[in-house]
Amino acid sequence: MQMKPQRMQPLALILAMGLFSGCATSQTGEPAKTEAKPAAQATATAASAAPASAPTEYFFIVYHENGRIYPIADVKNYLGFLEHDELTYTRTRIGEGPDGATLVFGIEKKEADELGKPSKAELFYDGKYQPTGSFYGEVMLDGRFYVFGTWKDFKDFLEHKEVTYTFTEIGAGPKGETVIYALNKDTVKEGRPVKLIEAFNNLRKSK
Repeated sequence: MQMKPQRMQPLALILAMGLFSGCATSQTGEPAKTEAKPAAQATATAASAAPASAPTEYFFIVYHENGRIYPIADVKNYLGFLEHDELTYTRTRIGEGPDGATLVFGIEKKEADELGKPSKAELFYDGKYQPTGSFYGEVMLDGRFYVFGTWKDFKDFLEHKEVTYTFTEIGAGPKGETVIYALNKDTVKEGRPVKLIEAFNNLRKSK
């Protein structure tokens, strides 16, 4: 394993988440009575008071050896594509990718039924979608996984085709692939990106 600043070359050809128990005392000297809420009620009250956290949003891009680029915005389609090399529902933009590459967007059935409305993968790729919660993304390129923990880092990669700081684990992928975790000037100070590594491994368990 190694962590080092790394700059990717432009992709020219293949663009490709105890209460104190003492009794209170009244003014009369008698122990004051306290009314305890049932545990279930107390839990429900705490849950309603806590703000609901937005779910993790996902975006993946596979730069395929066939020269096409596959942006996908849901876990099931992405993992299925990595395993079977096919997608059930797609939208295609011929020659609209970098250097004239064809873009094949993996979409869900409900998106396929919504004619004329862009899919989430398209919005992500076009920079027209801003995640509201936590973000996780991956790029599969040249047989390597590039893993991102923020949308900004992922978007910077799309714009500049480079990753400045990385943490690399050789052979850590599901089929022995190298996994490169994209860091930034803040996260690189933390050393080994434990949470991002856990997210990469846990994603594979969700199949």
